Amino acid sequence: MRGFTMILVVYSHICGLCLGNRGLGYNNVLFLFRLPCFFFISGWLFYQVDRQWNSITIKSVVRRKFMVQIVPTFIFLLLLAPPPLFFSRLGATKGGYWFTFVLFEFFVLNILSNCISKRKSDWWGTAFAVLISVSAFCYDVFYNRYFRDLGWMTDLLGFLSFMAWRYYLFFFLGTLAKKYFDDFLRLTGKRAVRIIVITSFICIAMMSRPDGVLLSYLIFAVGGILGMVMVFTFFRVFASWFTKERPLGRALQYVGTRTLDIYLLHYFLLPRFLQPYGAWLQTYDNRALEVVVVLTLALAVVGLSLLVSSLIRLNPFLGYWLFGVKYERQK
Repeated sequence: MRGFTMILVVYSHICGLCLGNRGLGYNNVLFLFRLPCFFFISGWLFYQVDRQWNSITIKSVVRRKFMVQIVPTFIFLLLLAPPPLFFSRLGATKGGYWFTFVLFEFFVLNILSNCISKRKSDWWGTAFAVLISVSAFCYDVFYNRYFRDLGWMTDLLGFLSFMAWRYYLFFFLGTLAKKYFDDFLRLTGKRAVRIIVITSFICIAMMSRPDGVLLSYLIFAVGGILGMVMVFTFFRVFASWFTKERPLGRALQYVGTRTLDIYLLHYFLLPRFLQPYGAWLQTYDNRALEVVVVLTLALAVVGLSLLVSSLIRLNPFLGYWLFGVKYERQK
């Protein structure tokens, strides 16, 4: 599921950065669940049932995540945009590298939430996640009207990529799904639930973009949740296709273990020279053709990223600092 979602991320960047149209190949529909899926999986992987949060555990986890998420992000950002351009890329999008930065913040937010609600129910954590998500969504909507000229506060919220904190809701839901995994399986395993989820998602995907803030947020949140469940259910129902014994399963699982490498490297490998051909592709007005072309390009970029990643990982120094890889010491 994580490998599939990583391919969709590259797919999206092919549409917008290489072919000049984010709506190509149903990308506007994939947008509804692509990042929610990624953060959901990240939350699911982060949660550990028997983990006890104390000063030692917190320090260890934060240090490890910092080395894996933050250090490589800024190294690659320096490579992509050397000074003085580097300093202009420290805003909300981080020159495209906002995801790893925000993911580290979500780890910290979740640790904070768990420490505060240690003796409280999951409802507190849910309320905390919803509050953060709604606040970030509203901040984005009203940024130009109220928050653009707040001086250092605007700069700080920009550096923190606060607008992207809307996705913390999906990260938290990932931790809940892991915590109550048997219940989650039972719920998503019901045929009636699957039909409702798929039908509702299609209805949301066909809706035009609303003007109201509340309705916009509901489409963002509900569409993301439905999309997550839909993708999860697909991989569960057709699990036999994606085992390690199947080539497709091995490929997606391998991509899933190298998502950080692909994310950091693919910006350097995107075929941006294809910009002039984006308009030509649209003249055919054929979504199936667009999917084939964009997916082919995305898979090529993913494959090339994996090749470069494998070469870099041959050097322990580069592997550690660029991808946070831990190497076993030779005796």
